[in-house]
Amino acid sequence: MATTWILVANASEAKIYANKGIKEGLEEIAAFDHPDSRKKNTDLVSDRAGHMKSAGNGHGSRQPATDPKQHEHETFARELAQHIEQGRTENMYQRLIVAAEPRFHGLLNSKLSIQVRGLISGSLDKDYTKATNKELTGHLEKLIYLQ
Repeated sequence: MATTWILVANASEAKIYANKGIKEGLEEIAAFDHPDSRKKNTDLVSDRAGHMKSAGNGHGSRQPATDPKQHEHETFARELAQHIEQGRTENMYQRLIVAAEPRFHGLLNSKLSIQVRGLISGSLDKDYTKATNKELTGHLEKLIYLQ
């Protein structure tokens, strides 16, 4: 029987569940926490933006090229994508369902390999990271037979 991995995620935490067939339910196989994604921008930068000289009498300033919080979201999405890719190369699953907070879902999709994206059989723009197994089963019943 084909194994399906279910990834539920937001920008700071994620869980991967496995379903090994009809009436097999969900088994949590991995949990991830990225606390830096919850920090304020001011807590993520070590110093204030540097200053640059400008032409004329005004003062110039330079802002970071990337928003620090966005950088942390990308780092977490990359970490999840690497774990999912490793599972694919080790043939640990044959189908993938992704349920993620909408903005993070798009970021995560951009980090997934073409091969992993080809295994996605269902997708939800919802944050189910706080859902119990029973609640998650209810949310996913249209995408996979869990009960």
